[in-house]
Amino acid sequence: MKILVCISHVPDTTSKINFTDNDTKFDTNGVQFVINPNDEFGLTRAMWFKEKQGATVHVVNVGGPETEPTLRKALAIGADEAIRVNATPTDGFFVAKQLASVMQEGNYDLVIAGRESIDYNGGMVPGMVASLTGANFVNTCISLEVDGNNAKATREIDGGKETLSTSLPLVIGGQKGLVEESDLRIPNMRGIMQARQKPLKVVEAVAAESATGIQSFEKPAPKGAVKMVDPENVEELINLLHNEAKVI
Repeated sequence: MKILVCISHVPDTTSKINFTDNDTKFDTNGVQFVINPNDEFGLTRAMWFKEKQGATVHVVNVGGPETEPTLRKALAIGADEAIRVNATPTDGFFVAKQLASVMQEGNYDLVIAGRESIDYNGGMVPGMVASLTGANFVNTCISLEVDGNNAKATREIDGGKETLSTSLPLVIGGQKGLVEESDLRIPNMRGIMQARQKPLKVVEAVAAESATGIQSFEKPAPKGAVKMVDPENVEELINLLHNEAKVI
């Protein structure tokens, strides 16, 4: 089985976010980037298929040279090869076109992507990749088993879970549950050294137009000051909750 894991290069959740050019561009200065958490769950599951079933695992990212440390981390975790599509990821459709091209060129059986990235939260790329390639698709996937050309996947739905039977080629939008946080892997020194020798292939983007464009960004309103209430003054607390916070 040949697996392609899609890796988004996203800001660490502890990073301080700012914008430039009249709030139309994200300011990357001082921001630490990491593997998108939903993608990391998928990569860990792919490593399980590699170790238990002998699968080949490649990782792919659409981005500039600045994303290569993130791809190298994926190689250090255990992926066999990395592919960087040399293009700025302008929107979800553009990214999906690039990933679909890589999937078809590499004849992959299984594509594992996160259900969404934590930067733009579009949640559209895995579904579009499946549509562009004619592959089967399961979103919000929390469990995946593959036996030959057949797969069984469980996904979250409103109020419960749904288990599906499908076949390869398959694209999934994974999330926590595909593996647990305790299963995530930290690269060790041996893995880091081996990652330096593993291939990281750079390919040029295929022609694709962006379907959407960013008009502007806006930060959430700052939190108001905290009001302290004497623990003995229950009437004041009730008054504030009722008339100011309006929660009761």
